[in-house]
Amino acid sequence: MPQLSQVGAIYASQLFWLAIVFALIYFGIGKAMVPRIERTIDDRNGRVAGDLAAAEAARATVTAQDSAYHAGLDTARSQALHTTAEAKMAATLAAEQRLKASDAATEARMAEAMARVDAAKHHAVDEIEQATVEAVEQIVARVSGVAVDRGLIEQRVRAELAHGG
Repeated sequence: MPQLSQVGAIYASQLFWLAIVFALIYFGIGKAMVPRIERTIDDRNGRVAGDLAAAEAARATVTAQDSAYHAGLDTARSQALHTTAEAKMAATLAAEQRLKASDAATEARMAEAMARVDAAKHHAVDEIEQATVEAVEQIVARVSGVAVDRGLIEQRVRAELAHGG
């Protein structure tokens, strides 16, 4: 068969050109395209590394700023507590001073009131004593018809009132 006898010649020439095309493609891609692709990958890796370094630097800056912020908050909080404590102490002292002044005024009014009560009590006791002396004097004069010495009656009345009788 004549078709089969040509197969060896056709296939040999096709294999030859196939090898040349593969070699051209291999060397064309290997020498021309691969360096471009590697350069692109290296550029991309460099950009990614730069971005990561920038992100890490930004993270470090933010961490430092956060630490400074929290330190400022802690300082402000301690100052506020200190100021509050001072204000509380001042208010307590002022309240204590007002209370002492009020207590002193109350003590003075109480002493004055007690003096008035004692004076009124002595005055009332003197009036009761005088009324009792007059009543005893009148009773003795009516019942016995004798006039008794007023000094003796006053002495006896005082003695009886002193004993609570």
